[in-house]
Amino acid sequence: MIARAAVAALASLALVASAGAGTAADPGVTETTILLGGTVPLTGEAAAFGAVGPGARAYFDHVNARGGVNSRMIEYRFYDDAYNPAQTVQLTRRLVEQDKVFAVFNAVGTATNLAVRDYLNAQKVPQLFVGDGSRSIGTSFARYPWTMGFLQSYRGEGSVYGRTIAKSRPKAKIAVLYENTELGLDMLTGLTRAIAGKGPRVVAKQSYEFTGADVTSQIGTLKASGADTLMLFATPKFFLQAITTTHRLGWKPQVYIASVSIEPTLMGIARFNAPELTRGALSIAFVKNPNDPVWAKDKAVALYRSIMRKHNPSGRPTDVYNWYGMTVAWTMVETLKRAGKTLTRAGLLRAAQNLDTAANPFMLPGIRLKTSRTDYRPMEQVYLYRYDNKQWVKASGLLQARG
Repeated sequence: MIARAAVAALASLALVASAGAGTAADPGVTETTILLGGTVPLTGEAAAFGAVGPGARAYFDHVNARGGVNSRMIEYRFYDDAYNPAQTVQLTRRLVEQDKVFAVFNAVGTATNLAVRDYLNAQKVPQLFVGDGSRSIGTSFARYPWTMGFLQSYRGEGSVYGRTIAKSRPKAKIAVLYENTELGLDMLTGLTRAIAGKGPRVVAKQSYEFTGADVTSQIGTLKASGADTLMLFATPKFFLQAITTTHRLGWKPQVYIASVSIEPTLMGIARFNAPELTRGALSIAFVKNPNDPVWAKDKAVALYRSIMRKHNPSGRPTDVYNWYGMTVAWTMVETLKRAGKTLTRAGLLRAAQNLDTAANPFMLPGIRLKTSRTDYRPMEQVYLYRYDNKQWVKASGLLQARG
């Protein structure tokens, strides 16, 4: 009798334990907290992008001060990977295996995100709204359903420039400096496809390695081609080198600048070194510029400045990468809300796959964030902007940047 009772008791305990295991919260979630993680380049060649981390965290702190998301406070823990994929792998494993994050969010870079994609999908950890617009990230949702980018397609960006040139300067002779990564290669592909058979020609192209020293020789070769248009599909360091060298060589082409390098401080440096080249330069934009007087009375700009004062006082409000960080953080908060009170990684992924909103206050009017299970590019709309050596000025209506 006693033995039979003991067996029954053990069976009951096993059932309770089994039920508890089935309803246990996913890592990184408690009744009162959500832990997100990521990597950003606070140092190294791409340190200009580093402010996206503090900017996002400041927005989360603002949300927490108002009660969090469904009564949970968001903690965002990011590490400096110096834009080095090997470090990204090590630090992402630390975030998942030691810190036990709920999701990886806002990690910056194509090579860095690709380096951890297999691992995160095998672990079924959401890798959401990463700072990348490569085709590899944007179109591999069937094989990598846990990974979603945020930026517009790099091919789509190149296509916008190509369509613009074909319409406004059909006899253009184009030279292209491009980074030998998916960022540069995808933009080049989008450009060449958009101008095919429409008049403009790519007469010269030169690549550079992200680990290279400078692009002086490449710019010299491009100038010798006789091109009248220069595409700078480059990250900040090499963009600044390129435009300075172009000025020094006395070359005066129409310049197009990759959107990753048009932050106002960077443009101020470029303008100082090559004012005749920055005047009239073209690029695309999708977020408001808090430094532009046109947004002086905008509620989102007032909110941004307030958040920076309270939650990121050491950051520069003029640094638009802080603004971008808040843009992405707003999107994550919206996704967490849609995932509901019973928060799971699978539920978060479903919410990310079903976005449809034009309410992000940090984005330019009219831009809608929309996803589905077969559309992992939240943003596919941009505007063309022209630099007048003071500000970027809108130069088009809403354009499609698919690719």
